[in-house]
Amino acid sequence: MSEKPVRDRPRRLADWLNPTGDKKVHSLVDKVYKRWNLEDAWLKVKGNGGAGGVDGQSLMDFEKVLEEQLDRLHAELKSDTYQPLPVRRQLIPKAGQPGKFRPLGIPTIYDRVCQQALLNRLEPIFEPVFDDASFGYRKGRSTKDAMRKIWKELGTGAEWIIDADLKDFFGSVNHEKLLTLVAQRISDGRVLRLIERMLKAGVLSEGQRLPTEQGTPQGGIVSPLLSNILLTPFDREMRRRGFRLTRYADDWVVTCHTRAEACRVLAEATKILEALGVTLNVEKTRIVHVTTGFEFLGYKIKRGRRPLKLAPGKIRTGCRQGNLYAYPREKSIEHFRIRFASGLGAKLR
Repeated sequence: MSEKPVRDRPRRLADWLNPTGDKKVHSLVDKVYKRWNLEDAWLKVKGNGGAGGVDGQSLMDFEKVLEEQLDRLHAELKSDTYQPLPVRRQLIPKAGQPGKFRPLGIPTIYDRVCQQALLNRLEPIFEPVFDDASFGYRKGRSTKDAMRKIWKELGTGAEWIIDADLKDFFGSVNHEKLLTLVAQRISDGRVLRLIERMLKAGVLSEGQRLPTEQGTPQGGIVSPLLSNILLTPFDREMRRRGFRLTRYADDWVVTCHTRAEACRVLAEATKILEALGVTLNVEKTRIVHVTTGFEFLGYKIKRGRRPLKLAPGKIRTGCRQGNLYAYPREKSIEHFRIRFASGLGAKLR
């Protein structure tokens, strides 16, 4: 009635980042500040585009003094004197929720290059320990892969769904717990200090610098990887217990065969997340049947119940009563309309 459990159980949740006790990476910062790695990081930052941070420097401005900037970053990382600037807070309207916004933290171009250089070295170390239930921000994995997994599980009769939401995940990450997890794979103190400085760089909002004692800013290049590191013990412990978890960043669902099973799984998931310093949004987390439908990754997934008006022999499409359907939710459609309209307007101007 559930996925095959993983039997090898670490003594602590943190041990899931190094379950076999592999040798940790002792010297990493020198690979971060290698000149070719900084140059590669700059090319990726440039390719991603985006606005500048609190120093007002644009990508074009940075490129004009590229050699000087990379030399400076190399020297600061080598001497352990690098200090990131606060991120610039920008409020982004939530699609389909008038008057509601989500905060986006925009680092300076200089700090983005540093984060990308760090990400280049961290990703190969942590990717092998990430769980198969995790699909977000991972190379070779996509929302379609996550949807296929859920679709397959629904087809086996696991039609009770835990539709979960994490409360202010990126804004409430516990720095101490996160660094403890990173340290399971990395023992280079300079890299751990570098990550801590990025986390505690602060936020500039309306001209006022605010401390960041918790959280990892949405908009930071290294934030998606750090979020996967923090939630990997959740992924692996849930799957060890045999639960059918599918997670994409901070969005996750579990498919179950009965409502009773779903209630039990939700209770256990809550305890695991609390041990990692993560809280469920009780108001938005629910247990539903697939005939009611649930939303995941911009889609509404539902099993049709209403009788079809045409006789089966007259239906030319694959529509059938009782079939599973996935269609874009209203918020996704509205978001697309807004983006399309703004893009068209920019072209006309």
